[in-house]
Amino acid sequence: MIEAEWWDYDSPDEMAEAVAGDIGFIIASALDARAAALVALPATDTAREIFPALAAAELQWRQVTIVPSDDAIVGVDSEDSSARAIAQIFLPTGARVIPIATVLDDYRLAGNSADARLQDLPWPPDLVWLSVEEEGNAAGIAAGADFQDALEAPKARRAVGVMPEGGGAPRVTLTRSSILSARTVLITVRGDSNRKLLELAIADGQSSQLPIGRVLAEAEQPIDIHWCA
Repeated sequence: MIEAEWWDYDSPDEMAEAVAGDIGFIIASALDARAAALVALPATDTAREIFPALAAAELQWRQVTIVPSDDAIVGVDSEDSSARAIAQIFLPTGARVIPIATVLDDYRLAGNSADARLQDLPWPPDLVWLSVEEEGNAAGIAAGADFQDALEAPKARRAVGVMPEGGGAPRVTLTRSSILSARTVLITVRGDSNRKLLELAIADGQSSQLPIGRVLAEAEQPIDIHWCA
């Protein structure tokens, strides 16, 4: 059974402050323990609202490495690039931001390239932050032909390329095993409908039709979920 604790807030600003505080504590603890921190961040609208509060935290950012939890296979100069959105906020702090998307015609080869980049980093990550929205995806793990590949990838595999169902740009994403290898998994979610979707996904677990439910069903660590309307 998925062990999840919900934290509810009255406003987006209140949630941003709390989530930034929690992530700041996770990073500070990693720095104290290992003199380095590795975190995977999303670049959803909800996450971007929280980025400024997190970037304002007084941390030894030069010892922090940030990777996107998933990204479109586009150049870092594209507005669709998660790495670009993350870098705009966190590079000024001194943090190291590592893109994982390489523009290749074959998205599966782009996934191999992303995996190779992540293999060069000390693993496991101290945090994987998932931002759940109406599709119920987990990072870039989404319904489509590559769904099972992302779910069932070997534990040594950290990223794969995926083609979302119904079109859209191909992406690279952390695999289920690499998400759940993190010392902490944190989820943010906005809106009543998305909360109900996530609650149902958690209740259904392995039988869930939603990627987030299938991912969390394998979690061995407790999951903190932060929500506001």
